[in-house]
Amino acid sequence: MHTLYIIYSAKINRYYVGETEDFQVRLVQHNSGVFKNASTSLTDDWEEFLRVLCDDRGHARRLETFIKKQKSRVFIESLKSDPEKLASIVKRFR
Repeated sequence: MHTLYIIYSAKINRYYVGETEDFQVRLVQHNSGVFKNASTSLTDDWEEFLRVLCDDRGHARRLETFIKKQKSRVFIESLKSDPEKLASIVKRFR
């Protein structure tokens, strides 16, 4: 089972959207700088903001792409504050 995740860094006040098969391992990787050229390597205080279980990797990737295309912090924050909106988007990209 794959997971779409959004993590947040207070140090740089930024969100990051990604997908993975094992969220806990991926979070440790982001915080330890495993991804040297990624935007997450700028800091080491990433924390979970939102996590969505997906049917498979394709489903997670479609959600990730859609959220990234919005290019909106307000949109990302609305996903957490409006569960119905999130559920609708998850269903649409199944």
